Amino acid sequence: MKDLFKGSLTIPNLLSFIRILLIPVFAYLFYNDQKIAAVAVLAVSGLSDTFDGQIARKFNQVSALGKILDPVADKLTQLTIAVMLLIDFRNAENTLINAFGWVFLVFLIKEAVMLIGGLVMLLMNIRPGAAEIWGKLATLVFYVGMTIIIAIGPEVGAFNELLGFELPGVVTGIIVVVSAIMTIIAFLSYMPETFRQFKEHFAEKKAAKTK
Repeated sequence: MKDLFKGSLTIPNLLSFIRILLIPVFAYLFYNDQKIAAVAVLAVSGLSDTFDGQIARKFNQVSALGKILDPVADKLTQLTIAVMLLIDFRNAENTLINAFGWVFLVFLIKEAVMLIGGLVMLLMNIRPGAAEIWGKLATLVFYVGMTIIIAIGPEVGAFNELLGFELPGVVTGIIVVVSAIMTIIAFLSYMPETFRQFKEHFAEKKAAKTK
């Protein structure tokens, strides 16, 4: 635990912490139908997510805490977005959009499992691995896709009245399904490394007992 906070006072960690603080702000604005402001908060969160990694690498501010804080901020943000859109989709009058609302359960289950799994690993003194390429790609697809839906999705879009346009229901459904498929692929990509870490952990414990 002491090593976890070593060198943790960095700009990237501050940005990750700000992203976590922005989550309830986004949820409040979205739930209270202040969706343009919610989109702005989401954009700030996304930009900070982009910059914190670049700053960490460029200025050698990579830390053990940052490797945990960054994905936690990502997962909590994605969980919140999924919950908010699940509620909106299930309350939509458009039957097609209403039906696609259940797809958001895929995101909720995946992120919940990964958060719980990551916590279990930390309690067992196993350091969760960094995001694989599929994980990073799935996160990008999710953020871009959900931002488009929140901005101009049918019935839920923040800018629909302003632009006089909304995304067709079929296109919205495709975005949701593609994001869900990418999420499943990303989840499966973590499994080999996770199983390897657990296997090594139990092997080390068994070896220590036999000494």
